[in-house]
Amino acid sequence: MAETKGSGLDKNNKYDRQLRLWGDHGQSALEAARVCLINATATGTEILKNVILPGIGSFTIVDGHKVRGEDVGNNFFLLADSIGKSRAQVATELLGELNDDVTGNFVEESVETLLESNPDYFSTFSVVVAINLHEKALLQLGGVLWEKNIPLLVCRCYGFIGYLRLAVREHTIVESHPDSALEDLRLDRPFPGLQTFCDSLNMETMTKKEHGHTPWLVLLYKYVQEWKKTHDGQIPKNYKEKNMLKEMIRKGIRQNEEGVPELEENFDEAVTHVNSALVTTRIPSEVQALFDDPCCTNINSESKTFWILCRALHDFVHNEGNGDLPLRGTIPDMTSDSERYIQLQNVYREQAATDMTAIRNRVHALLQSLGRPCGAVSDNEIKTFCRNAAFLRLVRCRSLAEEYGTNTVNKDELNMHLESEEGDDLLFYILLRGVDRFYDEYNRYPGRDNSDVEPDIPKLKTCLTKLLHDWGLSGTVKEDYIHEMCRYGASEVHSIASYMGGVVAQEVIKILTTQFVPINNTYVYNGFLQTSTTVQL
Repeated sequence: MAETKGSGLDKNNKYDRQLRLWGDHGQSALEAARVCLINATATGTEILKNVILPGIGSFTIVDGHKVRGEDVGNNFFLLADSIGKSRAQVATELLGELNDDVTGNFVEESVETLLESNPDYFSTFSVVVAINLHEKALLQLGGVLWEKNIPLLVCRCYGFIGYLRLAVREHTIVESHPDSALEDLRLDRPFPGLQTFCDSLNMETMTKKEHGHTPWLVLLYKYVQEWKKTHDGQIPKNYKEKNMLKEMIRKGIRQNEEGVPELEENFDEAVTHVNSALVTTRIPSEVQALFDDPCCTNINSESKTFWILCRALHDFVHNEGNGDLPLRGTIPDMTSDSERYIQLQNVYREQAATDMTAIRNRVHALLQSLGRPCGAVSDNEIKTFCRNAAFLRLVRCRSLAEEYGTNTVNKDELNMHLESEEGDDLLFYILLRGVDRFYDEYNRYPGRDNSDVEPDIPKLKTCLTKLLHDWGLSGTVKEDYIHEMCRYGASEVHSIASYMGGVVAQEVIKILTTQFVPINNTYVYNGFLQTSTTVQL
């Protein structure tokens, strides 16, 4: 076992850039995490490198292999003088030098032996990453972790192919960090505080400076109210109507004594934001699916915090929220004088705080009804949940047992890619399953030795034909692809291992921080064309 201790360096400085991504609470989740890597191959050590540097709590390598010459040739964390030594031990010692805050351990046993002697061993980890496992051991490990809802990431690099499979029964995400989220302004359904504030401002009596520094959000509110008077209380909904509203706003720009329009940037901003700010407030389909989920409608004493919060959110929407989610409570930057911008900002913050209080009361009531203390869910958790209510996500993957079971593959998806004339990234998934079938029959991978490449082509083709027949697929795999798989000889190319190391580490961090949305459930990388695809299988 190798173990390291913290260096005492200020973590705010050490992890500054990543703290901007996932915050203090995300970093705390990383530092509490225990990551298990099965097999310290080139891909495995690249993955660990990329999670050790951000500061996970600890890692454990499970690997019964000794270091061989080919390991040294493609793995930067193994040295020539380590040939013959424990691969788990050598990799642990060298990886441990990357970050003194991270503790490293190793177990010099094969996963098969460990599963047989102590299958509960893996239940202590936050996430398990398995590299190049054979099908039997993989399914056994997957079954153990599936029962305990411990995420398993299966990864392999085979020649120029990269493969990743996430298997987790349920993974909930509060902070999904969408790339292009619209502001939550509620101009279509203004809340009382916003109405009172905007109505208190009289555009006609303002000075030139005040008129040119009225927040565009206020301008848009006022012109929308004028529009509603002649359109049955409805906001502009289509392109034509929104252009008409823009003309109304432009006509509101003051003119100087010569009749020339003043330079009022706030009016230009109001025109610019008509399309993005005037959107119908609604419950996103992903959130509605959570409301309809049995875990939300039938909470009990064993329910996760996420589902208790979802139920409180559901009840809020159908009561205090009048059909809406809690207000996010933020506004964008805009041309304005400081006084009125701060006042407007406070209007949104106060309404958000009111909504959060209502949800907190509902959370506490639910906890009490379940016989759990109110402190079981902190105010910070409730606040974060409310702020991200529109972005809640849920990932439920198929188990490996389902995927590998007879006739349970996604036939329509695979057949479509199989029949593609140009070939497809997902075709490599079929080929990988084919070489696994080959291994089961011959106890080695095709083309492992150069002399086996040509003789193994018809053997692999037969394995693939049987596999496709078992799946009920009528297509065939082109000879060129079969030849290429034999030529690979199950080799692990470091450039592919390095790329996949980054991809898998990113998914590990998503899972550990419960931020951002992980893949569901299969990712295939084509190193030839540098393309990739994600698909549910």
